[in-house]
Amino acid sequence: MGVRMTVDGREVRTSPTAGPRPATAVATPVRGRAHVVLPAYNEAAGLPSLLRRIAEVAHTEQVTAWVVDDGSSDGTAEVATDVAGLDVRLVRHPVNLGLGQAVQTGLKAALSDAAEDDFVVVMDADDTHDPALITKLGNEIVAGSDVVICSRFVAGGDDKTAPLFRRMLSRGAAVLFRRVLGLVDVHDFTSGFRAYRVSLLTRASTHWGERLVEERGFACMVELLLKLRHCHPVITEVPLELRYDRKQGPSKLKLRRTVVQYVRLLMRDRLTPAPYREL
Repeated sequence: MGVRMTVDGREVRTSPTAGPRPATAVATPVRGRAHVVLPAYNEAAGLPSLLRRIAEVAHTEQVTAWVVDDGSSDGTAEVATDVAGLDVRLVRHPVNLGLGQAVQTGLKAALSDAAEDDFVVVMDADDTHDPALITKLGNEIVAGSDVVICSRFVAGGDDKTAPLFRRMLSRGAAVLFRRVLGLVDVHDFTSGFRAYRVSLLTRASTHWGERLVEERGFACMVELLLKLRHCHPVITEVPLELRYDRKQGPSKLKLRRTVVQYVRLLMRDRLTPAPYREL
C-alpha cells in the first residue's frame, strides 16, 4: 500500500517501497586457451628461458606452447620438452623451410586443436619478447579485437636495444605499408609478436589454405596481415618493449634480402585482386 504525504500543500500517494532490485545478469566473456606458436630455428640457447617464462604465465592462464623446430641442428627440439608446468607440443620440419613455413605449420597445428573461444599468439623463440603480454593480448581479444599487435611504435613501446639497421628497417617498412595500404590503425607491420582470434584465422585459412603464408622470410608477418585485412578485422596494438639484449646468438635477418621481400610483397599485393567473395 502507498504512503500518503503532502508536497507543497498537495496530497500525493507514493508507490509502495520496493525491495532491493535483483542484480542484472551480465554475461562474462569466455576466456579461452592461448595457443602460443614459436617458430624456432637453432634457438637452443634462448628457448628454455622463454618456455620457463611462458610457464609462469600458465599459472594464471590456460596455455599451450607449439614449438615448430624448423630443421634446427643445435638441439632445439631436445630443449623444448619437459618444461615443468607447461603444455608443450613439438612440431618438426626435417629441413629448414624458413620462417614463413614455420609460422604456417604452427598456425595449422594450433587451429587443429583450438576451440572457438581460444586465441593464437605468434612470438619469437629467441626470448626477446615478454610472455607476460599474453594476458594483455587475451584481454584485447575478449574485448572484441580480432588481431592484436605488440607494437614498438606506440606509446610505451620501445626497441632501443635492437641494432640500428633493424630499427631503421622496421620503421621504414611501417611508413611504407601504412601509406600505401591505408591501414591507419597499424603502426608496427613487422612485429613478430601478435595474437589472433581463432575464428578469424579459420576463415582466412579456409580461403587461402596452404597459401595463407607464402613468404619464406621475415616478410611473412606482413603478408599474413595483408591477407587478413580482407576479413575486415578489428586491429589493436599494445606496447612492446623489445628486449633484444636478451637474444643469444646472431640475428637471422638478412637486410638486403628482407628489403627485396617487402618490395616484392607490396607489388604482388597491389597486382593481386581482392578475394571474389566476402571472407
